[in-house]
Amino acid sequence: MFSSVEDPHSPREGGKDHAALKADPRADSLRVHCFLCLCFLQMEDIIARMQEEKNGIPIRTVKSFLSKIPSVFSGSDIVQWMIKNLNIEDQVEALHLGTLMAAHGYFFPISDHVLTLKDDGTFYRFQTPYFWPSNCWEPENTDYAVYLCKRTMQNKARLELADYEAESLARLQRAFARKWEFIFMQAEAQAKVDKKRDKIERKILDSQERAFWDVHRPVPGCVNTTEADIKKSSRMKQPHKTRKSVYGLQNDIRSHSPTHTTTPEVREPTAEELQEQIQYWQAQLDRHRLKMSKVAESLLAYTEQYMEYDPFLTSPDPSNPWISDDTTLWELEASKEPGQQRVKRWGFGIDEVLKDPVGREQFLKFLESEFSSENLRFWLAVQELKKRPIREVPTRVQEIWQEFLAPGAPSAINVDSKSYDKTTQNVKDPGRYAFEDAQEHIYKLMKSDSYSRFIRSSAYQELLQAKKKVKHSMKMVTGFHNLLN
Repeated sequence: MFSSVEDPHSPREGGKDHAALKADPRADSLRVHCFLCLCFLQMEDIIARMQEEKNGIPIRTVKSFLSKIPSVFSGSDIVQWMIKNLNIEDQVEALHLGTLMAAHGYFFPISDHVLTLKDDGTFYRFQTPYFWPSNCWEPENTDYAVYLCKRTMQNKARLELADYEAESLARLQRAFARKWEFIFMQAEAQAKVDKKRDKIERKILDSQERAFWDVHRPVPGCVNTTEADIKKSSRMKQPHKTRKSVYGLQNDIRSHSPTHTTTPEVREPTAEELQEQIQYWQAQLDRHRLKMSKVAESLLAYTEQYMEYDPFLTSPDPSNPWISDDTTLWELEASKEPGQQRVKRWGFGIDEVLKDPVGREQFLKFLESEFSSENLRFWLAVQELKKRPIREVPTRVQEIWQEFLAPGAPSAINVDSKSYDKTTQNVKDPGRYAFEDAQEHIYKLMKSDSYSRFIRSSAYQELLQAKKKVKHSMKMVTGFHNLLN
């Protein structure tokens, strides 16, 4: 069907290429991406069926005003063929599959850079197998520069650069300023070769070349199907794509490209590296993972718990004095007496207590009554240390050390040996985070022991009940005041 335009290196010339692929050492890296290869093979099988003479999509030459459009078919032809031959009942599913195949460059619209399928009379054309993604293309920026430069030499409306292509050409011209003369010569040579081709053949090749670059240098905002996952690529010890020039440029220009880095040679991992990798995967297996149902349940519980503290969802009580005429909020703040909602919030977790000044004060009073306030005082001292000016840090570090951690300290705290040894080393070079390990250990102790006793204590329960009674009394007084008015 495309005998006049197919490249002689097309992978569909017999079975030699398949044998070469099996013998190619790159096959090992391709097997790692077997799923991607399977997708390519399935799409190429569909394309082969589309190009069959009897049961394929009818390809025709459309006559236009003063010109002919060769070897095209409409988007509705593709959709109808898929529904008929691929056991697809839903038109939306056919459009989705066709759009995926177009995004990978197996067929393309002849007058649009956006590779998508439309169920209308838009004309499409098949891509030559030479440019299929299964050939593991990863074209260089120099190739793209040659292509764009060649387009500017051909005075045809259909070959004019789009805005994003003109910006790319200007950027590449700055990047390859020293080699631009060589790139221009390559583009000029390519343009001369194209002029010698038959008019219809040249028109088809121009559109196929443009579609190839629309896949590998897509329009801004469109999906790039050739973009590799950086995390997956970094985990692979060898590249899975082959860097090769589309126009056969020499290696000397690519090696000097400011946007190209040479791929390091592949080497076998050492025994130490393999052991580290084994330890890493064992650690990953030991990681605690939650099911999505549990995560969703936790998020819902958190939302319900804090709903009454969100003024967008629940009217605040007392109300905002800037919106209403009620000054109760200011009066409570002036008296430094926490409201019922505030006290209730302390029961959500130790973080709610520690970030509330009144909560810290009440927590400290409780610990002092049990003669165990040194942990909280140490935690607060370390928090205050992090906000000190840098010139005061060394002195304050020594003060905290002498008070809480030094041998015979008046308010000695109980930390594990690992945290103590690490803190001892940090104090020799004092900084804001010298007590980070000890502070984390003390935080865990307070969370598991002191905080639980505080929430269960009669002091907290009395404080919570007292606030409820005050709130109820205020409502009665307010209601009586409203009746009098």
